Amino acid sequence: MSTRPTAPRRALRFAGLFLSRYWTVLALLAAWETWTRVQHLNQIVVPTPYAVFAYVLGDFGDYAPGLGHTLFHAATGLVLGMALGLCCAVAVWFSSLLSGLLTPLLLIMRSVPVIVMIPVIARVVGFGAPAVATVTTLVSFFPAFVLVASGLRTAPAAMNNVFTVFGASRSVRLRRLLLPHTVPMLLVALRLTAPSTVLAALLAEFLLGQDGLGSLFADAVTFMAPERAWGAALVATVVSVAGFMAARGVERRYTPRFR
Repeated sequence: MSTRPTAPRRALRFAGLFLSRYWTVLALLAAWETWTRVQHLNQIVVPTPYAVFAYVLGDFGDYAPGLGHTLFHAATGLVLGMALGLCCAVAVWFSSLLSGLLTPLLLIMRSVPVIVMIPVIARVVGFGAPAVATVTTLVSFFPAFVLVASGLRTAPAAMNNVFTVFGASRSVRLRRLLLPHTVPMLLVALRLTAPSTVLAALLAEFLLGQDGLGSLFADAVTFMAPERAWGAALVATVVSVAGFMAARGVERRYTPRFR
């Protein structure tokens, strides 16, 4: 006799798991819906969650092109930023001179909010896709640089001694010991920056871009279409959360291989 759970039981189990994890989000949406209806607020001021979800589900094709551009900008910045952070961390590890030159400069850049740098970025690389890609690259660069640099400095002392005894060169030590040791750190940086690059792309598109969800949001605000504007924010939030969960899945799968 089969002991596999039936479809209704699986559905109930999934629903219970979903409610146990995300009941606060559902409670917030219910409170938002109740507040807007009790206060009789104009939909132009604050649309109800039902109106926003209905608009997105009923006209998702309106968001699909912008979502594609935003995902492309976010993915491009994520890849470039993490690659640049990895290269700079390795360069700092190799050379104390580069460490003295790059580290203070990067700390200063990190201390300046990205939104303040956007006008400067626009003057240097122009408007549109290059500016958006530059913003997302800057957002994803610093976590990768800091975490990889920390991993390069904290390799196991016993393994370091083994490489020293066998007379390994710095390049061999880096390739065979330090880079594999820093992979978990790089995956942590991926988890931290994957959602923020989507939101950074949205912000840059809103201020500088000519396409994407941010540009769609700006047009909706200009033409007084609150459901469309909140829908763009909703789509960006869902994609950001999905990016975080995907990055966390990658981290959980591959981190044990390098422990």
